[in-house]
Amino acid sequence: MAVTQQELHEQLQRRSFLRTLGPLDWIYAILIVTGAAFAHYKYAYLMDIYEVVIMLGVAAAVIALGWYWKSIRILLAVVAAVSLTSVMLYGPQVAALKAQGMDGRSAIAALSSLTDPAHSKFLFKYFLSSTSAIMWMSALFFLATITYLAHLFTRNLFVGKVASAMTWSAVAMGLIGMMVRWRESYLIGLDIGHIPVSNLYEVFILFSIITALIYLHYEAKYKTRTMGGFVLLVISAAIGFLLWYQFDRGANTIEPLVPALKSYWMKIHVPANFIGYGSFSLAAMLGLFYLLIDHAKDPKRSSQIIAMVIVFVVGTPLALYKFGIGSAQDVSLVFGSVFASMALLWVLGFGSVRAIRSIGYDNLPKVEVLDDIMHKAIGLGFGFFTLATVLGALWAAEAWGGFWSWDPKETWALIVWLNYAAWLHMRLTKGWRGTPLAWWAVVGLFVTTFAFLGVNMFLSGLHSYGRL
Repeated sequence: MAVTQQELHEQLQRRSFLRTLGPLDWIYAILIVTGAAFAHYKYAYLMDIYEVVIMLGVAAAVIALGWYWKSIRILLAVVAAVSLTSVMLYGPQVAALKAQGMDGRSAIAALSSLTDPAHSKFLFKYFLSSTSAIMWMSALFFLATITYLAHLFTRNLFVGKVASAMTWSAVAMGLIGMMVRWRESYLIGLDIGHIPVSNLYEVFILFSIITALIYLHYEAKYKTRTMGGFVLLVISAAIGFLLWYQFDRGANTIEPLVPALKSYWMKIHVPANFIGYGSFSLAAMLGLFYLLIDHAKDPKRSSQIIAMVIVFVVGTPLALYKFGIGSAQDVSLVFGSVFASMALLWVLGFGSVRAIRSIGYDNLPKVEVLDDIMHKAIGLGFGFFTLATVLGALWAAEAWGGFWSWDPKETWALIVWLNYAAWLHMRLTKGWRGTPLAWWAVVGLFVTTFAFLGVNMFLSGLHSYGRL
């Protein structure tokens, strides 16, 4: 398409991005570079050349992110201040308990113990240990979900601001927990120390943080908080699993890495993967919101049938996993639980539709906005998931001698990639919009969940270190 002379003149007159940066932007960049230099000076003996390159790349990415999204600077400042405070306090406290004959793991546990007043310290017990910070994150995410839903129903602006503040605070506490956990692993032993993205417990924390951050970005960009209640439902579900995994399985214990995970590849493959997972999950929850609004305006029998089919297809394998089939009683338990779930979800769906009608369509986000954010979130997730898949192949080649082995985790990662590639293809080249793609995004969440969690439950392979 031809460019007019006026448009060309405007493009030439437009200032470059770097020229739009002010003094605070450059001070922020200098602080990040200084922090990276200090980390290298302090911990260079623990890093190889690849890890140094990764650290420099992360510093550059954080600078770019802070320039693009200025709100995140406050978050990073809070996380840095609290994490460094914890790190500085931890060393002497652990050393003092080691002098009394404790090992590193016992010293860390004693400092944050709720039942050991002789050795525990108030700050570690309630704020600065990784477990305490992650508990704060969990509580704040639950409260933020409830508050966002209250904002949706009351349309009270103050309630919405409180919900956003809670979400930002939850993200901050989650990041602080991860930073402190990283330090704790090295206090236990240099041979045990590792970045906390190595098991299901740690990556569920990472998933919650990333999904919330992506949502907060779109919340600010589109200037609406009415989506928060639905998006944070998936985060609350992840937190529920996290708490069960911690208290039932003791998953918060820091363990040595298995040999396959002792690689710099983990530091870039896993975060890239979870930007993908978080984006896909956000898109699915907005797809569900879209479908409920659409169904509230124009009830469709087909939507109810599709929903029940999805519940049956997803619920049956889970019930089989739970009860098995060894007798007639097991069969009745399997199908009884599936049909009970279908009935419960039908009631919840009916109630949600009635609630949406009571809110009023003028007080809800426009379905066009939900459709647009779905597209952008899946585009973002697909880009990072593609990067993660390539990085995973390179890691596999180094660890196992081949780029691809059709391991169940790899196979399902490919299925996820093809699913969202097809989604984007149908939108960009075929012009699909609205209800079909919203349903596809919702189904995509189940596909992604199976790739992330179901493979660990039902299948085994080279990634068996991630089994439940």
